Amino acid sequence: MTPSDASTASEALCRLAPVIPVLVIDDAAQARPLAEALVAGGLPVLEVTLRTPAALDAIREMAQVEGGRVGAGTLLTPEDVAAAVDAGATFGVSPGASDRLLDAAEEADLPMLPGAATSTEVMALLERGYTVQKFFPAEANGGAPALKAIGAPLQQVRFCPTGGVSLGNARDYLGLSNVLCVGGSWVAPKDKVAAGDWDGITALAREAAALPTG
Repeated sequence: MTPSDASTASEALCRLAPVIPVLVIDDAAQARPLAEALVAGGLPVLEVTLRTPAALDAIREMAQVEGGRVGAGTLLTPEDVAAAVDAGATFGVSPGASDRLLDAAEEADLPMLPGAATSTEVMALLERGYTVQKFFPAEANGGAPALKAIGAPLQQVRFCPTGGVSLGNARDYLGLSNVLCVGGSWVAPKDKVAAGDWDGITALAREAAALPTG
């Protein structure tokens, strides 16, 4: 898969809903009902971060949910890419980017949403062919005003800002012309997941799915 093809695939995923839930899952038994709740609420694209021992099993469970598109986040190494693909991930997300990581994703035909925090990083990814990127960590890097400023001279790139994004500030990002969607964890709070409050999570997903995009 070429970087251009990867960005085309990533853009299509980002346009399915205004929010991509960023999920840290400790118990794989919760993965399938969680995915079903989020998809039912209108958020079909799900990012499971590889931050817990249960993450890969969670991806396997979520990959079986009809209507869902499950990806792996926090990809750091070629080994992470291989494990994610084996588990059934259909896209990958990384906090930054390295040549080894991008080489592995391209060889595995895994659409990648690589992370960038500065204009230099955005330009390096653009030079390689990635026109859809993750802006991370969004709030720590100046939030929506910073992303708007970065976008002025780099109009070829579209972003999914993640990191500190919430229901309260999501509209600020989604109103930018260079933002396709946002990534956030607020739609799957730990207390509701632990309690198995799937109806509550579906309600949060519906609220997020109704956010306007610019």
